[in-house]
Amino acid sequence: MIKYTSLRPILWTQNLDETLGFYLHILGFNLVERNDEWEWATIRKDDVEVMLSKPNDHEKFNGIGFTGSFYFNVDSVDDLWEELKDKAEVCYEIETFEWDMREFAIYDNNGYILQFGQPAKQIGITE
Repeated sequence: MIKYTSLRPILWTQNLDETLGFYLHILGFNLVERNDEWEWATIRKDDVEVMLSKPNDHEKFNGIGFTGSFYFNVDSVDDLWEELKDKAEVCYEIETFEWDMREFAIYDNNGYILQFGQPAKQIGITE
């Protein structure tokens, strides 16, 4: 059986420098690799890796092309909320949901929704 070993989303952007600035300076990612000729970069934070790219000529790009959100599991969601709530546009504030996740969401500079969550039981929140 074939094993899938990772998932690395590619986020399209019209402004690579601005997007790199958001992910490096606001979210604390590190630059792994960048190719200005291709207008492409790879960034990483802990076990999460994301590629950023200006769309190629064969890709139809009409703004963000993703109809969902990107969900990051983190180990200290309340601390991260305190770090980010005044640095990015908030989609929804931190809350403990009925599915026992404590989470919040922000928008990146391109309009992609980035959600951050932690199981409520990990931080001592129970029904």
